[in-house]
Amino acid sequence: MKPYKYQGAELDVFSLAVNWKQYWANLILPYIKGHVLEVGAGTGNNTDVIQTLCRDRFSNWTCLEPDHDQMDRLKQTMIEGQPSTPIDFFQGTITDLPVSSGYDTVLYIDVLEHIADDRSEIEKATALLSANGCLVVLSPAHGFLYTAFDREIGHFRRYTVSALKRLTPPGLTPVLARYIDSAGLLVSLANRLLLRQSLPTARQIRIWDGIFVPVSRWLDAMTIGKLGKSVLVVWQKTCL
Repeated sequence: MKPYKYQGAELDVFSLAVNWKQYWANLILPYIKGHVLEVGAGTGNNTDVIQTLCRDRFSNWTCLEPDHDQMDRLKQTMIEGQPSTPIDFFQGTITDLPVSSGYDTVLYIDVLEHIADDRSEIEKATALLSANGCLVVLSPAHGFLYTAFDREIGHFRRYTVSALKRLTPPGLTPVLARYIDSAGLLVSLANRLLLRQSLPTARQIRIWDGIFVPVSRWLDAMTIGKLGKSVLVVWQKTCL
């Protein structure tokens, strides 16, 4: 089988979005606990932000990443961060993990949209969850915003809240379902209609992150999660 190679080139430029990463990381913080699995950990930029915020909430962190080059960068990022909690690195996909793993939290941060069979993926993640464990998915929202950028980095789709909730398998219950970054929705719509770029520039990322994300923190609260360019859904596994 040919080794997996991630086709996107956006991870480095999006590493500049510090406000954005801290925003969504704070929203998922209450659902992170115990033994955590991060699917598609990439180069570790998201991992580092989440772990910094929730250092006392987890006992072990497993980074799952199929791309060999990304895994090398991921390990370097984590080593430089000097984590105080054990981190395991596993190169592969969720099908390569033992079903008996028993994770308390499984994270898909801008990952599920890259997976062709998302329903099967969610079912496999559910099998890995311990009782009362949480599955967290953050993904780009709204099919009408799908652009050349999405194609360039391998997105199969964008989601609505209802579309993600329709993936709910037996044994999981949605406990949070909302949109975030309502101000960024306008930016994405402008790019869809006017710019149509395949990749944002560092300057554009800094403007969005420095101006629009802080506005979204306020506006998202006002719109109670009904608008946004990203969708966030958290499920909890039913304790039988």
